[in-house]
Amino acid sequence: MEHEVIVQISNKIKSIRKEKGMTLQDVADLAGVTKGLISQIENSRTIPSLLVLIQIIKALEVDLDSFFTELDLHARESPVLIRRKSAYERFEKEAASGYEYFRVFTKKVKQSTIDIVLLEIQPGSTRDFVQTDAFEYKFIISGSVRYIFRDQEIDLESGDSMLFDGRLEHNPVNVGNIPVQMLVVYFFEDKV
Repeated sequence: MEHEVIVQISNKIKSIRKEKGMTLQDVADLAGVTKGLISQIENSRTIPSLLVLIQIIKALEVDLDSFFTELDLHARESPVLIRRKSAYERFEKEAASGYEYFRVFTKKVKQSTIDIVLLEIQPGSTRDFVQTDAFEYKFIISGSVRYIFRDQEIDLESGDSMLFDGRLEHNPVNVGNIPVQMLVVYFFEDKV
């Protein structure tokens, strides 16, 4: 929850700065901080102190109340989160030519064991619903897949991704005529 709010603040600062046509250096100068700090804050690599955050918001000439009232601080998430590739947020991690970073999901998960798997589903393959004692992240590399849950169906194409609680009964079905290939990351919570 905390990390999602930090990402919202970072994205909002960057968005307002770009809307106003300001450079990182412009905001840094007005806020009395370094350009590098502004860059790290915008890319969610560091958390500003309250005083620095207020200085940045003032430098952007934004009302404090309106800045914070538009943030979703208490979001109630659906048990299945969908992120289409068109919604992936491009960000600059460091100044480098030819490297593009896209933030797909930012989700805090308690202490966990991570299992990364490449899954391929052939056309015409079938199976029953399954459950996994883990959160599951799926990134569709190629093909078209329909994820069937007991109460909904979700179509995903190459480049789409999804995060959900694997304890929900689910069944991925290849709906195309080529193999579906997906990267799967399982987050198993450690039992205490």
